[in-house]
Amino acid sequence: MINRRASRVVRIGGVEVGGAGRVVIQSMTKTDTRDIAATVDQIHRLEGCGCEIVRVAVPDMEAASAISDLKQKSRIPLIADIHFDYRLALAAMESGVDGLRLNPGNISDRNQIAAVVRAAKERDVPIRVGVNAGSLPRLTAHGSRLTVVERMVEAALGEVRQLESLDFGLIKVSVKAFDVPTTVEAYRAIAQKIPYPLHLGITEAGLPWSGAIRSAVGLGILLYEGIGDTIRVSLTTADACREVECAYEILKSLKLREYGPVLVSCPSCGRAETDIVKLAGDVEERLKGMKKTVKVAVMGCVVNGPGEAKDADVGIACGRGRGVIFKKGQKVRTVDEPDFLGALMAEVEAL
Repeated sequence: MINRRASRVVRIGGVEVGGAGRVVIQSMTKTDTRDIAATVDQIHRLEGCGCEIVRVAVPDMEAASAISDLKQKSRIPLIADIHFDYRLALAAMESGVDGLRLNPGNISDRNQIAAVVRAAKERDVPIRVGVNAGSLPRLTAHGSRLTVVERMVEAALGEVRQLESLDFGLIKVSVKAFDVPTTVEAYRAIAQKIPYPLHLGITEAGLPWSGAIRSAVGLGILLYEGIGDTIRVSLTTADACREVECAYEILKSLKLREYGPVLVSCPSCGRAETDIVKLAGDVEERLKGMKKTVKVAVMGCVVNGPGEAKDADVGIACGRGRGVIFKKGQKVRTVDEPDFLGALMAEVEAL
């Protein structure tokens, strides 16, 4: 059993992050925030695929102003991603944003940060201290002696202490890198030094296939150790729902969240007497978009087939020309090969 790190609770809109509660899934729009119609469409798609918080880029004042329109049409909290210009954070809050991400690597002036904190305190807007290995504060003589992990942790702690000195405690923290060991070490270190919730991610993880693997390894290690309160999988794709789907699969594999179907399928080998690869692919396609929490097994031989099929909510153990369908551990019917897919899905839908 995973023992979650207990952290303070931060409320972003209507979503609680931290306190050893559920790990919250978020993503970021891929659109130009100034294109309100396209951004609203993507937010709605993210809502539909289970995203719980969405971040939007705010590169200029026009994007900051667009947040008021986005808020009216969004059902999930919005976070403004702010870099370089603190005035964009102020404008985003004027537009009603639910949370901010600030990068200590490019906003460090104390007076500017104090102005943002005053406005955030008035509106109960949480701030994420978002440290990325690729945009760390400039090196000092002291910093030149530190490792990348130490520099990341120091940058995060410096910003956290600055916020605390301004009597501000609605804080989340992230220390992301592309390199998995660097990311894991940085989060392990910061988790011991602060009480605030941690936002996990492998930054610039890559294209969907390799990026999903990199993210699953890095986030999986940390989540298994109980570290992490909210996650974003960063993938190079125009479809932000791919990030959300990957995040859910990571959490489902660790039994940290239940959402939608889980497909168990054998890899196929010389023992298989039916085209299990095609059948599993067809089942996966039919399961897409299903919100029902259900475990489905598609198995192709007598070694593990019956056991795995019985263990699932609905499963099929396939043999030559015939297959046995199990439901909640009980054999319910035997079907001929042309009926494998239809019969299996009929039992899934009947649950």
